Amino acid sequence: MERNVIAKSTTIVGEIKSDGDYRIDGTLEGNLTIKGKVIIGAGGIIKGDIEASSADIEGETSGKLKVLKTLTVKASATISGDVTVGKLSVEPGATFNASCIMQTVTLEDKNNNGKPEQKEKPKKTFK
Repeated sequence: MERNVIAKSTTIVGEIKSDGDYRIDGTLEGNLTIKGKVIIGAGGIIKGDIEASSADIEGETSGKLKVLKTLTVKASATISGDVTVGKLSVEPGATFNASCIMQTVTLEDKNNNGKPEQKEKPKKTFK
C-alpha cells in the first residue's frame, strides 16, 4: 500500500479520500477519509473530520475522529472534538479534550457492510 505525505511547509484546503496511508506534517483544512493508517507528525495539523482504520497522532486535530482499530495519542498531541475508536492508547502529557466512544467490530459487524454495531460505553473526557 502506498504512503502519501503532506510535507511540513504544505497547507491543503479541501477534502482527501484515499485507500492508502497518509503522513501529515503540514496542515490540512478539510476532511480526511482513508482506508489505511494516518500519522500526524508533531508539526501536523488537521482542522476537519478524520476517518481511518488506525491512527498515530503527535500533532493537532480538531473535529470528529473515527478510528476503526487503534488510536495512539502521543505525548505531544492535542486532540479536541468527538472521538470514536476501537482501541485507545494515550501517552502521559497528551492534551485530549474530547468525548470518546469505544466500539468493537465483530465478525457479524463485518458482514453488515463493514459498519460496526455501536456499543456505547460511558463517555470519558480527559483534560
